[in-house]
Amino acid sequence: MGWTDERVELLKKLWQDGLSASQIAKQLGGVTRNSVIGKVHRLGLSGRATPSKPQRTVFKAPRPTRPVTAKPSAPRRIAEPVAAAPARTPLYCVDESPGTATIITLGAHMCKWPIGDPSLDNFTFCGRRSEEGGPYCHEHSCVAYQPAQAKKKSSGAELARSLRRYI
Repeated sequence: MGWTDERVELLKKLWQDGLSASQIAKQLGGVTRNSVIGKVHRLGLSGRATPSKPQRTVFKAPRPTRPVTAKPSAPRRIAEPVAAAPARTPLYCVDESPGTATIITLGAHMCKWPIGDPSLDNFTFCGRRSEEGGPYCHEHSCVAYQPAQAKKKSSGAELARSLRRYI
């Protein structure tokens, strides 16, 4: 149903009376709330008579405050001294001699382990024969592909401590 002059005048009157867009749409019939809002916007109807409602101010009673009391703390345990960890020894021994292959001389079956700083002129690659199906020689494959570390089994106390946040 289109916007006839009579319907537009009725829309203006109902809008000035303070009815909502959905109430106007129901009274006009055949239009939606959004079409009423769009027409009001296109007509430039901004001023409305809003029903004056007395402002009710409700003062809330202040919440009673409880005195702050500290919980008794559990007796502290003194940590036992931890023995110093032994110095780590590398699990692999790779010859750190300068590589023999440059980016230009690097072949398909040569180790592609980078040696040196790529921004310097003396940057090379290992160049040894690579393992079948891999980019590195045996020694550099041992460095590049570390086996997964076994997870430490947690005790019942650690499990209970981790579950406290969900309780």
